[in-house]
Amino acid sequence: MAQTDVKRNQEEAPVFQHVPVLATETIARLEIRPGGHYLDATVGAGGHSLLILAAAPEVRVTAIDRDEIALATAKVNLATYGDRVQFWHGNFAEYDPGKTRFDGIIADLGISSGQIDTPERGFSFRLQGDLDMRMDSRQSLTAAEIVNSWDETELADLFYRYGEERRSRQIAQMVVRRRPFKTTTELAEAIAASTPRRYRTYSIHPATRVFQALRMAVNLELEAVETFLDKAPLWLASQGKIAAISFHSLEDRLVKHKLRDSPLLLVLTKKPIRPSAEELARNPRSRSAKLRIAERLTP
Repeated sequence: MAQTDVKRNQEEAPVFQHVPVLATETIARLEIRPGGHYLDATVGAGGHSLLILAAAPEVRVTAIDRDEIALATAKVNLATYGDRVQFWHGNFAEYDPGKTRFDGIIADLGISSGQIDTPERGFSFRLQGDLDMRMDSRQSLTAAEIVNSWDETELADLFYRYGEERRSRQIAQMVVRRRPFKTTTELAEAIAASTPRRYRTYSIHPATRVFQALRMAVNLELEAVETFLDKAPLWLASQGKIAAISFHSLEDRLVKHKLRDSPLLLVLTKKPIRPSAEELARNPRSRSAKLRIAERLTP
């Protein structure tokens, strides 16, 4: 998701200053229609929705997020548009629009900087916090439960499947030997200490892939994306467009195949759209973003 800086307003409600990723490219290719109805399936702080609402007269947005803090922030940031914005708290894979059909859908996948930069959420290996990683605090499964109770084989499979971690077996063995872990930094330091120098790179921390795998498992991210992409084409009006922004190879591969294989869609991006040099300079966290667009075929 987009880069964000977390602040507090006078009432201590969370407010995110939001820089949406690939914003210009996304809004241009969605071709916002006056009076159109759009679905922001991962509204975050509302950055993309703000641009959609401002792009044409009388546009409406249905805004979804599973993170209640992000949704509360979006409600503040989009308040100017009143009842032209409707909010729904939950996983986009579980959303049911009924008979509503959208002129466009956007899904900015992955994790936001607002989540990463809040230590108590437990997403960052650089900031000390509980091993939580839940996007929706209503769910029970946490990263701590996985790390401290799953057996070695399950952990190794998880780190390899969701993190594409080559040393998954060795790391799983270390985790089982040294647990229980209480904090993010305890786990990150243990992974780093057990990683031989020849396996280290200057570009990423040794715990990066393990933390990605844990986060994805806690939130069932790939499963949710797969279900959403199976349903979303049915929610589009004729010639409505779907825009999906992914941030790692597992997500992008799933988006690519689901859009391509849907009999209801025509893919408009032969290759994914990447951030410009200017955007990378403004927001380094956008470097891995890939945008793919498809259009609903006329019945």
